[in-house]
Amino acid sequence: MNLILKFLILLIGLTTCTVTFSQKTLRGLVKDAHSDEAIAFASVTFKGTSMGAITDSTGRFAFSVIDWPSDTLVISYVGYETYFLTMDQAKNDMDVTIPMQRGTTDDVVIVKSKIDKGLWLWKKVVEHKPQNNRYKFDNFSYELYNKLEVDLKNFKSLQKITRFKPLRPINDLINQNIDTSEGIKILPTYLTEAISNYYYQKKPTKRREEIIGANTNGIKNESIVKFLGGMDQVINVYNNFINVFNKEFVSPVSDNGDFYYKYTIADTQYIAGERYYHLLFRPRRKGMNTFEGDCWVHFGSFAVQKMNLALDKSADVNFMERFSYIQEYTRLADSNWFVSREKLVVDVAPVGDKTPGIIGRKTSTYRNVIVNDSSVVSRLKLNKELEEIVTIPGAQQKDNTYWETARHEELSTTEKNIVKMIDTIMNAPVYQKLTKQLEFMGTGYFDVGNVRLGSAYNWFSGNAWEGFRMRFDVASNKHFNKKFMYHTYLAYGFTDKKLKGMGELFYLPKKDPRQYWALTYKNDLDFGQRYYGEISSDNIFSFAVRKPGVPMKFMNLAEGSFEFFNELPNGFSVKATAANRTYTPLANLLPADAFGEGLKRLTTTELSVRLRFAFLEKFLESTFYRASLGSPYPIVEATYTKGISGILNSRYNYSKILTAVSDYIKTPPFGIINYQIYAGKTFGTAPYMFLDVAPGNELYYYNKYAFNTMIRYQYVHDQFAGINYEHNIGNGIFKLIPKLKFRQFYTVKALWGSLSDANKALNFQPGHNFLSLDGKTYLELGTGVDNILRVLRVDFIWRVLPGEQPASSIKNFGVFGSLRFNF
Repeated sequence: MNLILKFLILLIGLTTCTVTFSQKTLRGLVKDAHSDEAIAFASVTFKGTSMGAITDSTGRFAFSVIDWPSDTLVISYVGYETYFLTMDQAKNDMDVTIPMQRGTTDDVVIVKSKIDKGLWLWKKVVEHKPQNNRYKFDNFSYELYNKLEVDLKNFKSLQKITRFKPLRPINDLINQNIDTSEGIKILPTYLTEAISNYYYQKKPTKRREEIIGANTNGIKNESIVKFLGGMDQVINVYNNFINVFNKEFVSPVSDNGDFYYKYTIADTQYIAGERYYHLLFRPRRKGMNTFEGDCWVHFGSFAVQKMNLALDKSADVNFMERFSYIQEYTRLADSNWFVSREKLVVDVAPVGDKTPGIIGRKTSTYRNVIVNDSSVVSRLKLNKELEEIVTIPGAQQKDNTYWETARHEELSTTEKNIVKMIDTIMNAPVYQKLTKQLEFMGTGYFDVGNVRLGSAYNWFSGNAWEGFRMRFDVASNKHFNKKFMYHTYLAYGFTDKKLKGMGELFYLPKKDPRQYWALTYKNDLDFGQRYYGEISSDNIFSFAVRKPGVPMKFMNLAEGSFEFFNELPNGFSVKATAANRTYTPLANLLPADAFGEGLKRLTTTELSVRLRFAFLEKFLESTFYRASLGSPYPIVEATYTKGISGILNSRYNYSKILTAVSDYIKTPPFGIINYQIYAGKTFGTAPYMFLDVAPGNELYYYNKYAFNTMIRYQYVHDQFAGINYEHNIGNGIFKLIPKLKFRQFYTVKALWGSLSDANKALNFQPGHNFLSLDGKTYLELGTGVDNILRVLRVDFIWRVLPGEQPASSIKNFGVFGSLRFNF
């Protein structure tokens, strides 16, 4: 009996071993090809059989079989193109990754019923938004980890360039670091990460972010580090509109979402014993600022557990090929929902999808969430302003040991290689030489040691007075000194044979809050009002865009000034200026001797104070200068200027007041409004250059700050008010042709002004054509097409009022072009 039993046991063991060794195993991961996110509950089946499985919540699946039932695996998921995987049947063990491409939801099977279940679920989500939105809490805090990766794609043309002998080391670096794991060639080029503690309070609204770690891999600009945090990157799917590259897109859970989207329930699943609906949404109409995608909704609380949003190249965003955004929520201990993870992936192609482009991947994770706690309020009491970003000392000097334990998720092998590659490239002499050349091509500036030369775009120009003009600039750069900067230039006209120039000293003792001192002397032609981003008369590009038949006005300005700027809390700032200015009219302007026999120039000494209020204004800063990124509130300015006679040859006493209010208003879904309202008054009698000269434009290049059908020095006032208004309404009528990505806008510019009898008597002299509106309205109306070939804008401007023509050379209608680089 024992012998028989042993025989049976041995037989069973052999059979088991045989079965075990003959089994075949397939393990897989299904993910979105663009965002790299796992796709849960996708269907995985062997073609032509009933054998299949559903991916789990992490997008994974597995099969163990004796024989492969088919040579093809079919993977499907609503909203994605079906994927067919041909299997190597000779293999017994396989690990596969399935990249699913987004498709369309139009093929979803819709079961007609008396109740539209998709619409019903959307209404439930909207109804429960107040309970599920994290901004319902009185306060909250969390630890935030941000990781940003930038990859280069379609870089064949770059590889061709780097085959030249001087650039071969760059080509070698590229070939060593190409990543083909996703089936396409990409070159990982940049990786940065930041960890911060974020605090929020509802009433009064306060925000604080403390950046405790920043691994910027070569970039040590603190201004940029602040933007790596979470203060300016808050996306909330419960809002009615979601901002994408400064464009407002309608959220799928908007209060009016049913006007923009069609909703369908595709599936119901149980996760950890709780029921979730799979809700699909797609735009009702083409050409609107809407998403396509899906979300999982928890039954009972009707909270969004995971939201997937997608845009393609047809969206009204410049330079973008694709856009994916995923936001996930988890439950806190008290059953409230809170965001836990976000991922944004965007493909940017500046010229076209066949040329070199960039893939940006930003991942954010949230830990240690605290809600409605006194500790949050205590931390916010440290704020000097309502919103504050603080970089903790030493945040950019954390070592690898810190990051290995502090980051919320481990870096992948590719990401670790990026860090090594950046260090190698940044220290390569050939790379440093290449970046200097590219900077020179883009800006016209180049550095030699501690000195900056340029801009090359001002080296050569010309006009009727100077003839051919040359100019050369020299300035210190950031390597010279962190607080002190100098800049000077010399210019020479080959017709007037005069040397001109400028010199300035700039001292920046404090950057936050900002304070600076500036001493400047300049002696050059006064080219009138010039604005950042506009073509001036002292620029090589001005040759081709000047209006014909309009005499150029020339005036020389010798100016010495001292300026002090100080930033105060909560958006207030003050700037005090003392200046001595000497004007010498040269051609086509009322000469100096018209204001006194024997006078060759007119001099004034002015003291002025400007007060400015820009609440929560954001800036992007370099070593010395900063560019405003705007404010969510109106910006208010008021300036008082006093002209004082008897000091440094000044001959005139007068006082001037100028006030202005400007704002940038998003009006989704109807675009963006920009406006500026201003008014001013001069008390006293003075020559025209000390009064208000309305800004005219004598170029066919559109100037947003000037009246484009008015010429320079046409209207002079000592009392005035005006408004500049522009409404960019998005694609407008061009939504019928979304591939063009053209945008519509209209503009309104109005001016009211008058001039006292004393100032008329002084300035209105025979042979010179100064005008005053005398209380009448100057009105320009315009419309046009923006975003032509992504960078061109054409304005059609009509001068409506006043009706009479002041001169035959001035037209009531004009067509103006300009360059605009906008997303």
